[in-house]
Amino acid sequence: MRTHRARAGAALAALSAATVAVTVSAAAPGVAQTSPLDGADPVAILTGAASSNATEDRYQVKGTDLGIMWTDDRGQILAAFGDTFGPRWAGISSGFANPTAIDWRSNTLARSTDHNPAAGMSFIFVTDRPGHAKELLPSLKHDGVEMTKIPTGGVNVGGRNYLAYMSVRSFTKPGHWITNYSGIAYSDDGGQTWQDVPSTHQPNTPALDETFQMIAYARRDGFVYAFGTPNGRFGAAHVARVPEGRLLEKSAYEYWTGTAWQHGDSTIAAPIVPGPVGEISVRYDQILKNWEMMYLDESREAIVLRLAPQPAGPWGAPIPVATSREYPKLYGGFLHPDSQGRELYFTMSQYDRYNVSMMHATLPANAVRSTRPHGDPRMR
Repeated sequence: MRTHRARAGAALAALSAATVAVTVSAAAPGVAQTSPLDGADPVAILTGAASSNATEDRYQVKGTDLGIMWTDDRGQILAAFGDTFGPRWAGISSGFANPTAIDWRSNTLARSTDHNPAAGMSFIFVTDRPGHAKELLPSLKHDGVEMTKIPTGGVNVGGRNYLAYMSVRSFTKPGHWITNYSGIAYSDDGGQTWQDVPSTHQPNTPALDETFQMIAYARRDGFVYAFGTPNGRFGAAHVARVPEGRLLEKSAYEYWTGTAWQHGDSTIAAPIVPGPVGEISVRYDQILKNWEMMYLDESREAIVLRLAPQPAGPWGAPIPVATSREYPKLYGGFLHPDSQGRELYFTMSQYDRYNVSMMHATLPANAVRSTRPHGDPRMR
């Protein structure tokens, strides 16, 4: 992989001329923490022709986005990517009129045994034929009916991998889209083949405001926590939990109502973080003893991080991690499972470049809040 990483040098330099660590100060909850140095350090470009993984040559992946990561039962890191395009694709401005010609795959998956994010991440794609990244879940690719199926979260329980996704009916304007439903698929062979589960489908509402259309997963203490937002990047975040062995059973979910966990449906869920929240990523850090939530805040044009003692919160103030001033048209912000303590590693996409980079940021010590309210039901 040294050869592939060497090829990324010039492209990485172009990604950002400045490599600065994030330094922020404490602020009241809900107030953005600010810094004279807005930005995260680029580590490596992971996808595309000039990437460390040379994905165009090796897997016919010229452009892709997201890079949602989780660890499986064998210790591998799985990374799910969104809409993926082949060598004949002319770039994001060229449109999607001929899916076959541009080799459009709605979703792809890579596997990695590389646990050193400080050096990037080497991986191999799941393929359907030699040298061609496979589409995991097919979509109609018909605007106004089903444009695509995009991964939003992944988790491994008992050797089975689960992938949350959204069925996108149509993209409307920047940061906005309409979903048909959210769903769950699973794989029992390490991500090679996937089985969709129609009983898990959560239809959108006529008002297009169903709160669990985009779901991120985090697993802890016998539960899988499902963090949800409506379609697009402007809704609030909500959370549900389910015993980890019952992830496919909608009746087994409990929703945080603002005062307690309660069985029911998604309409009883109370916001845990106000909008705009785009494309959540959540993990628990064993060193900090805190939950971390990363997402795109469109109003600030920044990827931000919040910390909390429990999945339902209270979530602290948003900490700017990377901004559009340094990285135009950024989005994504998916936490690497091997981040430790104050050292954050995450994948980031840029819409115009339409590829994925590994990024690094360092949290200052005073950003970590460890106070846990006495008697708070979120602690139970």
